Amino acid sequence: MKTHSLFNKHLLTFWLLLFTVATSVNLYAQDPKEDEIDALLDELFFNDEQFINDILDSFNTYNFIYTSVSFNSNTFFTGRDSGIDQFNVVPQISYYSSSGFNVSVSGIYYETFSPNWDFTNVYLGYYNTIGKDKLFHYNVGYTRYFYSNGWDTFTNSLDLSFGVRNKKRTLGTKLATSYLFGTDQSFQIVSHSYASLTIAKERDFNLKFRPQINFIVAQQTTALEQLNVQGDVTTVEYIYNDIFDLLNTQINIPLTLSTKSWDFELGYNINLPSRVETEPKLKSNSFFSISVGYVIDLK
Repeated sequence: MKTHSLFNKHLLTFWLLLFTVATSVNLYAQDPKEDEIDALLDELFFNDEQFINDILDSFNTYNFIYTSVSFNSNTFFTGRDSGIDQFNVVPQISYYSSSGFNVSVSGIYYETFSPNWDFTNVYLGYYNTIGKDKLFHYNVGYTRYFYSNGWDTFTNSLDLSFGVRNKKRTLGTKLATSYLFGTDQSFQIVSHSYASLTIAKERDFNLKFRPQINFIVAQQTTALEQLNVQGDVTTVEYIYNDIFDLLNTQINIPLTLSTKSWDFELGYNINLPSRVETEPKLKSNSFFSISVGYVIDLK
């Protein structure tokens, strides 16, 4: 008897983070050897969420577009090494209105996968704060995913996040949940906590250190492969089991430089994947990330 962990190739996190929403974050391929990759997409999205929150908190009314491009020096899926060293690039464009309405279009490009452009996603959401001091905030939304290879297991996501921060905006935490569905369904939770420390502040720029820690919990399907031998005939039987567990802890150590319109971030990221059921022992890993964002004021 031997065991295998079967990963849903395009399983989302969402962000997240993501957000984180993102994720976070939270985030595939089209060759047969990549069929076991567990991809929680929110690990890769909305890396500039805290920068956006700063803008939203600064004005009573706003109407702007935010564009960004993120580069990650290596690719991991829920902190797991796929065995292929490759960078990925995540472009994104978002619109935010003081009515609370926000919409975002993003995608991901992989260095070695074929096709390189894996998917495009469209997000529609509503953001608002609670209380006079705006210490509590929430975001509800819907995400639609369009895969280059026609993959349809998880093509939709209903997303809800709730966050809290202190009055000085130096500490905060957010809990994001996503219900993923298509031809199959799944559920995920992402906890995102951060600190925001100002290193230098002048009239024209702001340099901050923003360490973050994310915990990604999601549903995952595992299978026990059992060989049944009867005489000269050998058959394979799979016993499937759905689990809901912590998959990865990610630590992000970034420096962020913000001007009136520009946002630059250089980060070092550490993954601490958690072993589940039949998986072998997992090693920690790390990668560098760079993102550049620009705000277009529509007022």
